[in-house]
Amino acid sequence: MGTADVEAVWRIESARIVAALTRFTGDFGLAEDAAQEAVAEALVSWRRASPANPAGWLMATARRRAIDAIRRRSALRERYALLAAEAAVDSAVGWAAGSVVDEDIDPDRIDDDVLALMFVSCHPVLSPEARVALTLRVVGGLSSEEIARAFLVPVPTVQARITRAKKTIAAARVPFELPPAAERRERLGGVLSVLYVIFTEGSTATSGDRLLRPDVAYEAIRLARTLAALAPDEPEAHGLLALCELTAARFPARTGPDGSPVLLEDQDRRRWDISAIRRGLAALARASTRGLGPYGLQAAIAATHASAPSVEATDWDRIVVLYEAVGRVAPSPVVELNRAVAVAMASGPARALAIVDELIAANRLPGSHLVPTVRGELLARLGRRPEARAELELAARLCANQRERSVLLRKAATLG
Repeated sequence: MGTADVEAVWRIESARIVAALTRFTGDFGLAEDAAQEAVAEALVSWRRASPANPAGWLMATARRRAIDAIRRRSALRERYALLAAEAAVDSAVGWAAGSVVDEDIDPDRIDDDVLALMFVSCHPVLSPEARVALTLRVVGGLSSEEIARAFLVPVPTVQARITRAKKTIAAARVPFELPPAAERRERLGGVLSVLYVIFTEGSTATSGDRLLRPDVAYEAIRLARTLAALAPDEPEAHGLLALCELTAARFPARTGPDGSPVLLEDQDRRRWDISAIRRGLAALARASTRGLGPYGLQAAIAATHASAPSVEATDWDRIVVLYEAVGRVAPSPVVELNRAVAVAMASGPARALAIVDELIAANRLPGSHLVPTVRGELLARLGRRPEARAELELAARLCANQRERSVLLRKAATLG
């Protein structure tokens, strides 16, 4: 097996392995470190001979690494004696060779361990940036280099965030367990928000020279599918999955051959991913069984777009109503700005401009390029070309994504 094979196995199995090791050792940081050491060893060993059971090999190697680390900790000698005795039994039956996998820590078993791992990596004691980095590392199986590329930050920054996160979890004595039922739904919102942030960065990069980072977005979708499978009775888990699938369905049409953005009204809807739309609608149906939350409502908006043959034929009145519903359950200035866009399509730019001006007066999105972008579009539709050009030029100055900036400048130039 080559490097790509090791990485593929790790990407699929990492969450189960780290989760099982955390339960086995009672130490989240130790489990993640041991798993990473096992991957490093696999990169060397698998070139010589491929194991019959790659996941079992990684688990066995990681567990041996964990035992070695525990042995080096004098304060944990008693625990090491117990673990070493268990390891001897495993060796006797051939588990370490990968021929038999201990049922108690079977890496192929999807159970509450992976869900608990998500709750740990998204724990409220961590900063939002740390939650994203740790989730991508321990649940998604991404390397520090991959995370750094995804978010356009230096590798040492990512490594520092992960290191601090593990130390914070250890210092706070965060238990490796699912939160009590009374807390689970509230904490689930934190897990969902991390996956949403990851997907959003992939669907519209905040900076850099690419509009889309599909690898990041599809990783978020993979994690969202896992979460929905592990929490089948949580409507918002299905709502987030539906939102991601329906949004990603438009990816093939959102950029031209040179990577330049293609606006919604100019997209070839025949290029939209029909399979992703079907998966999204199925997830939305599951989310709808108990009433839609914020993610489910946004998915319903995406579904309305997906079902329309064109921008003109889109049910904009329905989208306005849905944004109003989102604003009631999860109010935010971005939701208001999106509602303004929908109002402009349903009722004209004058009413929408009033909504945007209220946001500006309240200083609710300071420094964002989105507000002058929308305001510039509305002013252009109202025939106020010099003002529209000034707004779009301001938006371009504020925008960190080079692809979006070029579109804004081209639009501004047409208004000169």
